[in-house]
Amino acid sequence: MDKNIYNIFKLFLKVGMLLLGGGYVILPLLQSELVEKRAWIDENELYDFYALSQSVPGIIAANVSIFTGYKLRKIPGAISAIVGITLPAFVSIVILAQIMGYIIKFRFIESMFWGIGIGVLTLIFLAVKEMWARSVVNRRTSVLFFAAFILSAFFKISPAIIIIISIIIGILMARFLPEKKEDKVGQ
Repeated sequence: MDKNIYNIFKLFLKVGMLLLGGGYVILPLLQSELVEKRAWIDENELYDFYALSQSVPGIIAANVSIFTGYKLRKIPGAISAIVGITLPAFVSIVILAQIMGYIIKFRFIESMFWGIGIGVLTLIFLAVKEMWARSVVNRRTSVLFFAAFILSAFFKISPAIIIIISIIIGILMARFLPEKKEDKVGQ
């Protein structure tokens, strides 16, 4: 399939229609569509876009779509990707706002959303599993992860500060402490 503006829009529109649960759910969907089915980007690029999307302000799914669209077709690709990913949510909100009074009266709607929540949790678990396998790869990254977790969970330090500190530590470690073969996890 050609990487033209229409096909980029159509792909992100499809992903946008399937996207329930936010940015964590987008990773398995985009991996299937962009990497496995179409080979428009490789897996490492997708994970880089995803990590970068978590570091900048905004909605993760929208940020990933912008970065991917830009990689594929520069600014027109970014615009078509962001419109495609956000259009289903926009239309859904407009429609649901019109009929919200009727929807909340039915008990089965509540049950339906409970079931959707379970599916979203599964997709979040898959995204975390994939990111873990690519991010925590040796003893150094394990220590950095646990330190970031402790700072976040127990000391309530802002995630933005933890990200900045982790970036600085990662740069310093790469510069001054080159990785040794025995640093690999499981060896």
